[in-house]
Amino acid sequence: MLSNEENIKLITLSQQGDEAAKTTLIKEHSPLIKSIIRHYKNKGVEYEDLYQLGCVGFLKALKNFSTEYNVRFSTYAVPMIAGEIKRYLRDDGYIKISRSTKTLATKISYFVRDYKAKNCTSPTVEQIAEEFKLEPQEVVFAMDSAKFPISLYEKSEDENNLSLIDKVASKENVDENIDKILLRDAISSLSERDKKIIILRYYRDKTQSEVARVLNVSQVQISRLESKIIEKLKTELEA
Repeated sequence: MLSNEENIKLITLSQQGDEAAKTTLIKEHSPLIKSIIRHYKNKGVEYEDLYQLGCVGFLKALKNFSTEYNVRFSTYAVPMIAGEIKRYLRDDGYIKISRSTKTLATKISYFVRDYKAKNCTSPTVEQIAEEFKLEPQEVVFAMDSAKFPISLYEKSEDENNLSLIDKVASKENVDENIDKILLRDAISSLSERDKKIIILRYYRDKTQSEVARVLNVSQVQISRLESKIIEKLKTELEA
């Protein structure tokens, strides 16, 4: 990924009409675009069409981005890319907001309302995420997907006058958060045995020998299985 300084330089050149800079930015941010469109697969639209829609949203973000927003470009681009896809899907009747998403949005709405009443300021995305045991980026997607009434760019009433997107951008890397969501989805699709191996090895910090004892197999078997699982996860995430 490009550094923030490299992004700003290329964005400035692109906004001045440099097509080579624009092409480089699209190429370098292709993993981010693909990470987002994965959330909208199986909606009756071909993958390549979804990618093209994501690129349209990316180009809009590129055209309108300003360093005055005080956020990373990727943070600004995520809702623009997702919004372009959702507008197309809604206009063509493909997308339906799930009941779970609507329920979550409603719960978040009540939480924000009660929090503001008690604290005279809006909660940060991190605080909402902690309350609902979610990743911050999942909160952003849920709020945006359900057309949540509070804008991510609306300024809060606290002394810093920051928007929600400002608050999450100051501490969270959007690309990393999306990767976490995708990795968790990929792990959830594994068999119970494979899932247990990954959880014990990488979330419980167990050695292969310790995992072997838990599953009553040899350390060599665990090593072989772990390699296959990692390769499967890499293939899934790079698809």
